[in-house]
Amino acid sequence: MKTDLRKILSISGESGLFLYVQQAKNGAIVESLTTKKRMCAGLSAKMSSMADIAIYTDDGEIKLAELFLKMKEVLGENPAPAKKADQKELVAFFEKALPAYDRDRFYVSHMRKVVEWYNIIKEFASLDFMTEEEMEEADKE
Repeated sequence: MKTDLRKILSISGESGLFLYVQQAKNGAIVESLTTKKRMCAGLSAKMSSMADIAIYTDDGEIKLAELFLKMKEVLGENPAPAKKADQKELVAFFEKALPAYDRDRFYVSHMRKVVEWYNIIKEFASLDFMTEEEMEEADKE
């Protein structure tokens, strides 16, 4: 099954990633991808869709989905380095996966989040992402 990155959320103050389930009166009902536990994320929670996140490059920005696919090309079926991996290991990995990343605006702390998200999506969802057309079709249903 293809992954709709619009429905995969990062919630500030919460670890891991969440699947948007439905709107609630006082926020959104989300389900942890890793534990499958549901919770209500309040209206004041800062939620970011994986589809809306981009990484700075020397030529502009690259969508997270595109970066994940580049990472998959480098990694094959192996997981990304752990988020607690050595800084040099993370930098070396991103130099292979995205050589044109903006070294002034894409920090090691960002790299740690990206590899964590990649590993979660790889294990609990799919790195086969829905295309724009498939998302539009899904919205009609």
